[in-house]
Amino acid sequence: MADLIEMRSDTFTLPTEQMVSAMTQAVLGDDVYGEDPTANRLEELAAKSVGKPAACLMPSGTMANLAALLVHVPRGGKVLVGNESDIYLYEAGGASVCGGIVYEPIPTRPDGTLALDDLAAAFPPDPDDPQFALPGLICVENTHNRMGGRVLSQAYLAELKRFATGHGIPVHMDGARIFNAAVATGVAAEQIAAHADSIQFCLSKGLSAPIGSILAGEADFIEKARRIRKMLGGGMRQAGVFAAAGLVALTSMIDRLAEDHQRAAQLAAGLAEVDGIDVDPSSVTTNIVLFRVTANGLDDDRFLRAVEQRGLVMGEFGHGRIRAVTHRGLSSADVSAAVAIVADVVREAS
Repeated sequence: MADLIEMRSDTFTLPTEQMVSAMTQAVLGDDVYGEDPTANRLEELAAKSVGKPAACLMPSGTMANLAALLVHVPRGGKVLVGNESDIYLYEAGGASVCGGIVYEPIPTRPDGTLALDDLAAAFPPDPDDPQFALPGLICVENTHNRMGGRVLSQAYLAELKRFATGHGIPVHMDGARIFNAAVATGVAAEQIAAHADSIQFCLSKGLSAPIGSILAGEADFIEKARRIRKMLGGGMRQAGVFAAAGLVALTSMIDRLAEDHQRAAQLAAGLAEVDGIDVDPSSVTTNIVLFRVTANGLDDDRFLRAVEQRGLVMGEFGHGRIRAVTHRGLSSADVSAAVAIVADVVREAS
């Protein structure tokens, strides 16, 4: 459909003209040998952007998170992870398959946090008892996708890091949309990431690069992660082709994320005016809007088919929710049109 309004994900963003130009002109080498100058520049900038000593370019956020888990947690250990987290739900159980790591899902609270009492309950009463798998890592997600793009507070992150340190284990942050969190709160990404021993963030979501994610942490951690990347098939040769787009993403695309947040707020406010749609505009802080269809005779599947027939694509998100994600490919007029389409569909079904 020529004029499709795409709201399934910010992964549908296309590279900018500046990115395409940079990709065609990138100076290249062999990244497996550490000799791609453009990839090296990206990794240096990426590490600096989140205040870590080193970083490694990965093909995807899934691989970056998996590499982090495999480095941090020994075989037979546990990773404590939210039961609504992307790592637990959407990354194919990779840590168990590849690393013999046990996932222990922790209840996720509405604000995306994991209660310290629930985390504490995952530690065995006697760590010397050989019956128990021992926790080796805590994972948090910021912003939190399935909680509607919620940003974890600095106070909570500091409290979590103190808890983890007290229990002798590190914290990994799935910061796929960390720059959305930074823009929404005015807190630098470096300050947010300071509460984690390692962090993953995506270049290919709101930042609009065509491919790539970054894993950042201490230098020895990243050295081990490079070995894991190679083992997983992520060793790349002339990686500078897409690293060039990542450089553009980090130098020119972060501040404009505020526009995506404004579009999301516009969408939530518009949907709140539609009878038969249940949405809380006050809960929308970044670029993700979650809502429920409450109109009689209109279940989620029928709703999604109906809006798509009119040129609007959204996603089913579990727990009876629909997800809409704003991004660079959407204008204010697109958002207004989306609200009108939803209103028409609900009205016709009533």
